[in-house]
Amino acid sequence: MRLPVAILLAFSAVAFVPAADEPIKPITSANVHARGSLTNSRIQFESGKGHVAFMGGSITEMDGYRPMVSDVLKKRFPKCDFTFTNAGIASTCSTTGAFRLATDVLAKGPVDLFFVEFTVNDDQDAGHARRECIRGLEGIIRHIWAHNPAADIVVTFFVNEGMLKDFAAKKIPLAVAAHDAVATHYKVSSIDLAKEAADRIAAGTLTWKEYGGVHPARPGNALCASLIAGLLDEAWKGPLPEKATKTNHTLPEKPLDEGNYENGRFIDINKATITKGWQIETPDWKKIPGQFRDRFGKLPLLCTTEAGSELKLDFEGRAVGAYVLAGPDAGTLEASVDGGEFVAVDVFHRFSKGLHYPRTVMFASDLKPGKHTLTLRMAKDKNAQSTGTAARILQFVAN
Repeated sequence: MRLPVAILLAFSAVAFVPAADEPIKPITSANVHARGSLTNSRIQFESGKGHVAFMGGSITEMDGYRPMVSDVLKKRFPKCDFTFTNAGIASTCSTTGAFRLATDVLAKGPVDLFFVEFTVNDDQDAGHARRECIRGLEGIIRHIWAHNPAADIVVTFFVNEGMLKDFAAKKIPLAVAAHDAVATHYKVSSIDLAKEAADRIAAGTLTWKEYGGVHPARPGNALCASLIAGLLDEAWKGPLPEKATKTNHTLPEKPLDEGNYENGRFIDINKATITKGWQIETPDWKKIPGQFRDRFGKLPLLCTTEAGSELKLDFEGRAVGAYVLAGPDAGTLEASVDGGEFVAVDVFHRFSKGLHYPRTVMFASDLKPGKHTLTLRMAKDKNAQSTGTAARILQFVAN
């Protein structure tokens, strides 16, 4: 029997934030949704070796809930030799996550316990519709299980001010609802930190300032880690049976969206055939207006600044796009698949004005399965806010 949220908050509102040198304390809450089983990862950790991966945006990349949860696991399994993978990249959404999963997570070996968060970036960065929220997260879960069907997964919903307004108006934020639908469909446990924070703020036991904002301060991250610790405490209570064995997670008969990015992958920029105007180079960032992040600073990119530049790319699948850095001079690309009509795709993002912003743009996503050829060219027309006709491609993506 679950206690009402108000009672749960009354029990845990005061002491959920430990001092910097105190351990995270598990919290029970109606906003923790336990689904399926987390026994496989426990079996693996008790065997003495385990791989835990965290994927998301800047909330995952930062020194926040991720290291706190890692500490919880290390304290619970002191004899386990853990590998922790930080696959957080600031600004990226679940679409980009689905395409970089193989490189950034699965290439490091089978995952035993996988934490993923993309609600905030799907909402405020990508501005995704429900379909894209589902296609990204569903693709990630299906791809994880294709690689290791025994992998346990926990999805966390973080929060921003817009989402708080939705909760105050008795609405479920679009990204939260979409990701919750995916978690429910796959019987994956979820931590609705967004609703937990909204409940506490409404109850007067937490303020948005105390929580820390979009990038949570220690109280916000500790709250998240404590909720996760509560989930794990309940899932792993009591001794593990002596002959316990792993059981593969079962995929539903049908996906929520047949077009989900479960086969998402990068295609190396060197695979492109340049017709004119493009070149592979490491940009001289000091001469290009706009800030850039160090993780991208030394990478060779497929670049053009000229309208009319053109290339071709052969690929196989149902979808194709590009993982790009979209800066102040980002232009509009025109894409044609298999000789079809050219479709304009604006690379410029509202955050591009002062930053070479990492994002994934899709050129086509509902093709017939099979081999295709993409023709990509830089348009003369551009976003009115852009200063140029540039494109800088990190990787092509396909599904």
